[in-house]
Amino acid sequence: MTTQDRLHFAVYSPALVDDNGRTLAVVHGIERALPGLRLEWEVGKGGRPIKLPQRDAWLSEAATRGKFPLLCNGDESYPVTISGLKTPASQAPGGQPLLDVHADLPLDATVIAAASSVLEGIAEGARAFWGYSSSEGYGSEVAQQMRRSDHGPERSPRGLPMLKFPEKIRSPEIPYYLGWLNYWSPAAAQAIGFPDPARDADLLSRARRTATGGWVVQLTDAPLDLDTPAHLDALKRAYERFPAIGGRSAP
Repeated sequence: MTTQDRLHFAVYSPALVDDNGRTLAVVHGIERALPGLRLEWEVGKGGRPIKLPQRDAWLSEAATRGKFPLLCNGDESYPVTISGLKTPASQAPGGQPLLDVHADLPLDATVIAAASSVLEGIAEGARAFWGYSSSEGYGSEVAQQMRRSDHGPERSPRGLPMLKFPEKIRSPEIPYYLGWLNYWSPAAAQAIGFPDPARDADLLSRARRTATGGWVVQLTDAPLDLDTPAHLDALKRAYERFPAIGGRSAP
């Protein structure tokens, strides 16, 4: 592990149309999960942090314009960032525009221990459909699973199943893919058929309910490393268990 290693969090939620408190709830959620963390700086030009004396009011005003600006903790030696991006209806499942919230934190023992709470705080604050956390660079693995042609391979180079692009998935409640940690709202859990006590005993041993009735499900003890055979096997088993993920088939 190097000082540059990062843990990435992403959740997918209804688009911002006004200030309904979600952006503030997201930021407060991550701050609760990591006591002492304060995301009170805007990332300015050239990446320079700019202190926000009225952070909450500033965020609320931005939300009325459909914006979730890039915030950080102001510590360039231990950077934590969070922001929201718009996914237009044409690129989103079910033709519904989305707010995608992304956060990046140092991959260290403190963050790993709190990661489940961080994901829950971000997801529940955003009222997300689903979300995940994995180490930075995991996206390149997922990219190899994207089905670009009906006549393409059935498996990625790692032997993982091929997945549909988000705009080809029928509804926003269906997760695009799996990560190390997975947040599933009640609607997402229902869409993929989780939990089934008869089949999900192993997953349930590393899962917990959230305050709103969703789930945070952890696939492996440590963040996924697909060069570790046990991690790759765990990911393959989870994809086999949930064929709806990635729009492959009904649960």
